[in-house]
Amino acid sequence: FLHSGLTQNRAPARNDHERRQLLRFSNIEVLIALGVAGLVNMAMVMTAAGAFHAGHSDVAEIETAYQTLTPLLGPAAAGVFLTALLASGLSSSAVGTMAGQMIMQGFVGFRIPVLVRRLVTMIPAFIVVWLGVNSTNALIISQVVLSIALPAPVVALILFTRRKDIMGAFANSRLTNVAAVLGAVVILTLNVVLLLQAFGVAIPGLPS
Repeated sequence: FLHSGLTQNRAPARNDHERRQLLRFSNIEVLIALGVAGLVNMAMVMTAAGAFHAGHSDVAEIETAYQTLTPLLGPAAAGVFLTALLASGLSSSAVGTMAGQMIMQGFVGFRIPVLVRRLVTMIPAFIVVWLGVNSTNALIISQVVLSIALPAPVVALILFTRRKDIMGAFANSRLTNVAAVLGAVVILTLNVVLLLQAFGVAIPGLPS
């Protein structure tokens, strides 16, 4: 939603040829952004796995991971790890709020003032800190909520983008539809597994 909204406002297209050009550039931009984000995430996971695999398997909290990295890899590595986590949190909050604004503008024509956007972004985190909620538990709960909400936009996107009466010449091809359905099935299956595990339901072959 956010990438589409930003592209639409950046350079309005006048015909299908210009729309295809915008779509191509937008796809390249998204691939680069997600690729860089994926590399950063993989680097963080591999750093933690490599540093904590031998003798530090009990590390389960972000705070503990940061404190344990300092004696193992030095303060510079711990600082980079902390900076990456901070940047990830800030960007996720900003992207989530802006995407919500794009969705509301598109469906109901409602625009969120800048001050309200900032409050919506910061207040939930302040409430969690003020209540003293364990950060790991809060993260798990947020992922459970995301797993419950995610199927609706995923299924809606697949249904809408395959319809020529909505998308016109840009409707998904049959191959794209098949790939999208397969991807959605995998994602939704993993979400169901996460929800079952979160509510304590035993799944054969998986640790509870």
